[in-house]
Amino acid sequence: MSQIRVTRPAALTALAGVGACLAIVVVPSAFAGTTTPAGGTCTIRPAEKSSEAPLSCLGVTASLDHLPAVGEQATLTVDVQAQADVKHAGLSVQLPPALRMTGQESGLAAPTTDTFGQRTSRTLALTPGTHTVKLKVKAVAAGPAQIQADISDIDRPDPRRAGHDSVELTVGTSKGSSDKGVSVTKADAALVHGPGAGARKARPVTPKVPAPARASAASAPASPRATAAATSNAQVCVSGTFRNRFQSAEGGSWNGKANRDEPVSNVNITLWGKPTANSGTQKLATGMTGNGDGKFNLCYTPSASVISQAWVEFQTQAGRMWSVVDGSGRLYSTATYSLNNISGNTSLGNVYANDGQSRAWHALDTLNKLWWNRGSTTNCWASSQQDGHCTPITVQWYPGSTDGTYWTTNEDKIHLADNDPDSEHTTVHEAGHALMGKLYKGWWPNVSNCSPHYVNRTSSTSCGWTEGFANAVAFHTFNDTTYYWGNGSSMNLANDRSTNGIDAGDACEARVATALVDVWSQVDGGWTKSNTMMSRTWQSSFREYFVNDRPDYGLDSGSTARNILYNHTIQY
Repeated sequence: MSQIRVTRPAALTALAGVGACLAIVVVPSAFAGTTTPAGGTCTIRPAEKSSEAPLSCLGVTASLDHLPAVGEQATLTVDVQAQADVKHAGLSVQLPPALRMTGQESGLAAPTTDTFGQRTSRTLALTPGTHTVKLKVKAVAAGPAQIQADISDIDRPDPRRAGHDSVELTVGTSKGSSDKGVSVTKADAALVHGPGAGARKARPVTPKVPAPARASAASAPASPRATAAATSNAQVCVSGTFRNRFQSAEGGSWNGKANRDEPVSNVNITLWGKPTANSGTQKLATGMTGNGDGKFNLCYTPSASVISQAWVEFQTQAGRMWSVVDGSGRLYSTATYSLNNISGNTSLGNVYANDGQSRAWHALDTLNKLWWNRGSTTNCWASSQQDGHCTPITVQWYPGSTDGTYWTTNEDKIHLADNDPDSEHTTVHEAGHALMGKLYKGWWPNVSNCSPHYVNRTSSTSCGWTEGFANAVAFHTFNDTTYYWGNGSSMNLANDRSTNGIDAGDACEARVATALVDVWSQVDGGWTKSNTMMSRTWQSSFREYFVNDRPDYGLDSGSTARNILYNHTIQY
């Protein structure tokens, strides 16, 4: 039976990532310096008013004097706003492959070029006011394009001392044909023939639970098949590996994120086609990409020996368990080129997600890392839900989004801003809030003194609990204590009793997070037992979790566990 200590649900927005959780960080005293202007709090808003992203002392805006077509030049203006003194501010500008910098720009580093486009950077000593940098850019290819600009305090990584902006445009082929914005929800596969720079071995995946629930029994992943003879009623199979190229904050820095080239796991896929030249388009087969390797093999038995036309579509959804949608709630999809008059087995080799959708696929694959070690005793995200009655995790993201970073109880949806998916810690942190919501069956504690809140400062015991748990989910998933922001900055939050700059006690989320992951790993042998307990009794503080509920459900709260808490300055 569930024990409920708070009598009414609280409609609360749970904040995290670069929004207002790990993101709202007061940097330890080792980075001491001016944090706000003399007149009070900084007021630069990095996101929409509806967002809970923290106000910042640094901001950046990017704009073009006109939209260039292929072969035309334009002036890119980057305005950096500062409301505090910053000795070492890092300005980073990235252009997509469709645009190129022309000429030498005063003070900017020589641009580097790779498959993601061109990057340049500069270190600035800022005083309150606006600093302007202008760049000449030339359009060299048609299609969707995004310019990105980031400013951050190199010495003190903190979203309250950072800013991000972007310009989205669709480059046309003739004068006057370029347009504002991009349309990438449905797109063709990227023209890449093999893994490039940044490819790395897939992270070891040891499935502890079944694969994500599929849309139907017919959507099971197709197993590899031997070549079928090209005779009547013989199977026609299309195979390959689905991959994504993306930039990762994990392993990067403020002026250059790590380039990655990895397979995408557990993606819903469909083989579409026309069985005969005169037939309409039909769904020929469905399946999912392989876990850990992104491989697929879709087969169809035609009435004749040849399929007239066929292609494969990949959607940002894993069975029915998690998905990434655009601002209108639509799944992203990448489709291969059309195959004509095919028979037997056809391999597409490496199929790459459309570049404009890269962050959507990165967010989807990040959730796959959490799924396989989510600590549930059922085939759902949480033990509070039974097979056949699972609720999914849904992420909303789109290029240029300023609607993030947060999760809300009322719609049970994660909102990620433009560069949030670059940080896997941000994506999983938000998923940690969604997971707690599922464990608590939609109930949420009445949380106080949590807006703003700071990962290393005292807020309240309720805020320390909800935000600390979400932090712990990210640390547990990636087996670390370092938080990464979407702009490539990072901070190691490991702590003990001797750590300076982190407040003591269970009202500080950093202390709660690190204590939780240590208890899970050193006492509980993982977090499944703890999550099962949380699905049956709901907590408003870490004290309730540790003192009241763990003993009631047979989880150790003895000397070993208490010593762990003591090491993180929590004493009960």
